[in-house]
Amino acid sequence: MTVPALELIGLRTEFRIRGGWHAAVRDLSLRLMPNETLALVGESGCGKSVTALSVMGLVQPPAGRVAAGRILLDGQDLAGLPDRDLERLRGDRLAMIFQEPMTSLNPVMTVGDQVAESLRIHRGLPRAAALERARALFEEVKIPSAAQRLREYPHQFSGGMRQRVMIAMALACEPAVLLADEPTTALDVTIQAQVLGLLADLRAKHGMAVLFITHNLGVVAQIADRVAVMYAGEIVEQGPVGAIFARPRHPYTRALFAAVPRIDAPEQALAAIPGRVPPLDAMPAGCRFAPRCPLARAGCEREQVLVEAAVGHAARCHVATDGAIGELAVHA
Repeated sequence: MTVPALELIGLRTEFRIRGGWHAAVRDLSLRLMPNETLALVGESGCGKSVTALSVMGLVQPPAGRVAAGRILLDGQDLAGLPDRDLERLRGDRLAMIFQEPMTSLNPVMTVGDQVAESLRIHRGLPRAAALERARALFEEVKIPSAAQRLREYPHQFSGGMRQRVMIAMALACEPAVLLADEPTTALDVTIQAQVLGLLADLRAKHGMAVLFITHNLGVVAQIADRVAVMYAGEIVEQGPVGAIFARPRHPYTRALFAAVPRIDAPEQALAAIPGRVPPLDAMPAGCRFAPRCPLARAGCEREQVLVEAAVGHAARCHVATDGAIGELAVHA
């Protein structure tokens, strides 16, 4: 059996609030196979980015900590590794595209030197050879006039081109796992489509496993093999992308789909999910979505677990997994 490229087992990430520790990610388990794209979706504040930062070892005391769980990269547990060992992995076998490239790129370094830096650190290349490799990467991510643009600074690039620089930087050492944290946010739809196509092409070429974090379900349909829906620090539903889109089980997943405008229904009333994601220090007992759920009933106050409702398709909802899918469909 193929070893997962990345596996999270019981991950718990906490942050300190007013002297107490509160979980932003709780008992999270995911498995990402080589040459697979897993989309992690949900509202802002659900813990998606915190999950990626935990994998990268970027949640650090005193403000935050990975309190429990295992983070397996090709079978190697990263949880608790010393910073020196994590630095050898970051940018090499494990890479991340951050959400906002303008705040992630160094404004006083040329983009060529920033891409070449990881090659010099992880591959030991001299500066000239690293810059030549950076030029080839710029061409691979379709940045025009690559040799000339190596000498430019981030402010001289458009948002879409800065995102391509971030992708080139992440791919420089051909990582086994790529974490993409909303890489198409704030891009217009044309550039977004180009970036998504580029990521799909590069994944096929390099055989990477990709964890794609987004709140855009249209993007999920285009790029993902499997979907994990996250709410208030927990996975509430996961399964193949076709199954999730054809028959979402969890009321939260259905609410996300209902909030997507449809081009074939111009007179539709835009739907919204009432309320908001609960703060870390005021999480409800039992099902965390229950206070916002139109199907809340007796039993929702109990702790919910992921239950397989179909082969490879699981939901954290006793209503959905007790066979009340018909009622869910009526309320969708």
